[in-house]
Amino acid sequence: MLTLAKLISEVIKIMRKSNLLALSIILISFAIGIYSYPQMPEKVASHWNINGEVNSYMEKWGIFLMPIISIFLFLLFLAIPIIEPKKANLKKFRKYYDNFVIMIFLFLLYLHLLVIFWNIGGRFNMVQLLSIAFALLFYYCGILLENAKQNWFVGIRTPWTMMNEAVWNKTHKRGGKLFKISGVLALVAIVLPQYAIFFILVPVILSSIYVFTYSYFEYKKTTNKTKRK
Repeated sequence: MLTLAKLISEVIKIMRKSNLLALSIILISFAIGIYSYPQMPEKVASHWNINGEVNSYMEKWGIFLMPIISIFLFLLFLAIPIIEPKKANLKKFRKYYDNFVIMIFLFLLYLHLLVIFWNIGGRFNMVQLLSIAFALLFYYCGILLENAKQNWFVGIRTPWTMMNEAVWNKTHKRGGKLFKISGVLALVAIVLPQYAIFFILVPVILSSIYVFTYSYFEYKKTTNKTKRK
């Protein structure tokens, strides 16, 4: 039987560098939470409205919420390449997938730090600082979409993109550009935080609706061409 040490060693061997980096970020997040815990008030601010004002509180232990969520996400991201039916396609854009995973955990760590700093007395406009993180995340989502090959877990998975690879490719090229634009627009919220919801959420929502609709009409156009042949 494998000892615990050997088991851990075997797991580390099969993990990619990106997985180890993601795990390191999560451990740093926990360490920061443990270090900051004694300084936290009994009720910690946990949610801010669009004006950057606190409108919700939670128990002190809530500062570990982001690290805990990160653990579950880590297990999910670790499982996807294993259970993905189209492994060969995922392999073609694996470096973009791995970078996206790292981006997600850096985003959560950043949010974790903002919450902690606020609750130990720091005062800043939460919306402005989050705008930077959302902008980077949306922009990289655009890069990921432009490079994603047809698969069951990552990308714009509508019935029409999943039924036709050409539709998948066209939809993702279009969607990638739109998400990059959404990322750039999110930066406007830094200077106009009172309109953050319009510059952060609205472009992404409209882009999502558009690519969903686009994939349907692109599929219809493609199948009609095939029928005429």
